Amino acid sequence: MVTKRLFHSLFTLAKTLRNAVTLLIALLLISSSFSVYADSVVASLDKSTVAENDVVQLTLRADFTKTGKGPDLSVLKKNFDILGQSQNSQFSFNLGSNTALSYWVISLMPKSVGTIEIPSITIGGHESQPLTLTVKNAPQILDGNGNPPVIVKTQVTENAPYLQQQVILTEQLLTSVSLQNANLSTPSNPDLVIERLSDDQMGYQTIKGTQYQVLTRKYLVFPQKSGLINIAPQTVRAMVNTASGKRIIKIQSEPINLQVQPIPASYTSDNWLPSKAVSVSTDLTKTSNTAKVGDTLIWTINISAKDSLPEQIPQITFESTPDYKLYPEPIKFSSEKTDAGITGHQLLKIEVVPTKPGPLTLPDVNVTYWNTTSESTEIANAKTKTINIAALPAPAQAKQNDKKQTSNHDSGKPISHSATSKIDTATPKNDTGAPISLAKKEKKTATTLATPDKKQKTNTSPSWRLYLIIALIVLLAALLTAWLIIFFKRKSPPINEENIVPTLQEFAPLSSNDETSAFKSLVQCCKQDNLPELRSHLLEWSRHRWGDEQIKSVDDIKRLASSVKLTQLLMEAELMLYSNQSSNQWQGTPLAEALEEYQSGQPKKSQASQLKTLYPNF
Repeated sequence: MVTKRLFHSLFTLAKTLRNAVTLLIALLLISSSFSVYADSVVASLDKSTVAENDVVQLTLRADFTKTGKGPDLSVLKKNFDILGQSQNSQFSFNLGSNTALSYWVISLMPKSVGTIEIPSITIGGHESQPLTLTVKNAPQILDGNGNPPVIVKTQVTENAPYLQQQVILTEQLLTSVSLQNANLSTPSNPDLVIERLSDDQMGYQTIKGTQYQVLTRKYLVFPQKSGLINIAPQTVRAMVNTASGKRIIKIQSEPINLQVQPIPASYTSDNWLPSKAVSVSTDLTKTSNTAKVGDTLIWTINISAKDSLPEQIPQITFESTPDYKLYPEPIKFSSEKTDAGITGHQLLKIEVVPTKPGPLTLPDVNVTYWNTTSESTEIANAKTKTINIAALPAPAQAKQNDKKQTSNHDSGKPISHSATSKIDTATPKNDTGAPISLAKKEKKTATTLATPDKKQKTNTSPSWRLYLIIALIVLLAALLTAWLIIFFKRKSPPINEENIVPTLQEFAPLSSNDETSAFKSLVQCCKQDNLPELRSHLLEWSRHRWGDEQIKSVDDIKRLASSVKLTQLLMEAELMLYSNQSSNQWQGTPLAEALEEYQSGQPKKSQASQLKTLYPNF
């Protein structure tokens, strides 16, 4: 009996343990399955096969609440156009537990035909499974004449331009039907500076019996590196009415390939300027009728370059000499656009102060450029007319002339009076009709003057009027001398500093201790893509390296460095700085590498940097 009870207790215990283990395993499985379900992202498509230009719906479901900013759709932009997006959420409560589901529905249009993979999409740190979509060619829509209702064409004026040479890209949209929600693409490429040339032009054209409305749009294109540059096909996406209803169409043009030529080896100038024609004119004008030493003359220089941006024209600088001092104003940039392209202008005004008398001859203005028509190096030249500079009158000579003129003027009346007295003495007759008593008195006076007594001496001594005149002359000479001193101090530098030309150190002291620290700051500025601070760091380093007498602008760095690669990269930064493009698009790493190669004299082991963006979109 005891044994029977013992076996029964053991059997009951084993059954209880078995049930507990089963319950525990079930709870673990439920918990595991719930965790998987609660922390997952599920992606699905409304159809796996679509025709070209059709729209497919991608649905994303997140089974958790912390979804952050939602799905990251950037991975879709390579193969799809994202047309729209919507979102909704669902909540459920069961047996004390709650479930949150978030849905996103994205409308996509494939960009190409074939099998396209939709990669994993991240939501709140969780990723969905990848999907595959098959895109087939769509039947082409043709009218009764066998022509498509929409055509996109692109063409360029030059397929093999030189580096930074102007290329005009013409884009045409031909339509024979009404378009709804039309969207015409804009050409872009990181190796091209692209700018609108003119407003859209409308016209009409008949092709094989079908009349098209033609929209023409022109762009200026400046390649920023040599080699092959591809301009992707331009597309238009719109909705049209067909016999079967409304349909979204997507039409694209043929791609364009530019084979960009590098700077020719025969071009020896430090400043690369490709242009059809460059003209230079100069004029030196006087601010007074007679130009004298210390006067200010205005030297005006106009430079025009056809098919070039104004920032591409090299900035010309001139040095002061012992014969004259130069004070340039900031250069003014302007441009003129026509259907044939752009013409860049630079206007430079310089104040010229002559310091020596004689003929004033200013240096010739020379601009070297590459003629893209004749494919040769040419120089545009202009000479400035010579003006004769008069000397200032000496202060001592002017004072002596004033005294002489004043003395002659004062002594005139007594001499005339003495002569009259002598004539009256010799001729008793009164011809003037004066009273006889007066004639006798004048005669007596003349006789008295001939007698040297004390009264005669008193009359011939200097009078108070003479002292007054002398005092006035001295005062006038002092005022004239003071005016000349002030005039020369304001218009001319001191004599002992006549040959000294102002340097950067006088108005922009160096902020770094030596060239090494300045170079490190410059390289760091380039690697941080800090374009606004690049110019100041360049001048700081170059002034340490070559001195203030050699460095006036960034153009001096190009001239002294004698590196085509470094010159091209500096021109790139200048164009980006003056353009309307955002300065954060500039990549300074290539310039940093070029500077390090120049400083060390050895090429870096990394891939050589390339010139990307020359100047700023305007």
